Amino acid sequence: MHRDASAPPFAGRARRILVAGTSGSGKTTLAGRVSAALDLPYTELDGLHHGPGWTPRPEFEDDVRAVVAQDAWVSEWQYGAVRPLLLERAQLLVWLDLPVPVVLWQVVTRTVRRRVRRTELWNGNVEPPLRTVFSDRDHIVRWAWRTRHKLRGLDRRLAVEAPHLQVVRLRSRHDVHRWVRGLG
Repeated sequence: MHRDASAPPFAGRARRILVAGTSGSGKTTLAGRVSAALDLPYTELDGLHHGPGWTPRPEFEDDVRAVVAQDAWVSEWQYGAVRPLLLERAQLLVWLDLPVPVVLWQVVTRTVRRRVRRTELWNGNVEPPLRTVFSDRDHIVRWAWRTRHKLRGLDRRLAVEAPHLQVVRLRSRHDVHRWVRGLG
């Protein structure tokens, strides 16, 4: 079942919640806010996935299985290898379907801020030098641009793949703020 941002939040009854969106859309931020508002445990998938040197952790899929086996959790819906595991147990998926210019602004400013501050992300990793945006095909800014339409039609796909799943689609920052306010 699909709801738009104006619908009353189903999240108050959901205990297993996913946040979907393209890179830079604010999945992690929103998942953290939902977790805090509903007092549910939050697991950041990037932290489970990225080992030192940005290498994938071999335990990643097992770690995700352990998370989804719990009675309650909030996480992001990403990483193709584990998306089916997440969907199988999730009750609610909140889709950040923001305009491309908003997402690109967010991913660029976040990347620059993290690099300038040398913010440690997961397992000792930091953003690479900014110049690598020109040389690294998978630099997060280039990745965000290349995959900006990847979730197009997500609500229709999920209606078939996960008919049990409630979907809330948020199309603006205003929708996000209003929806989160409705949780408390």
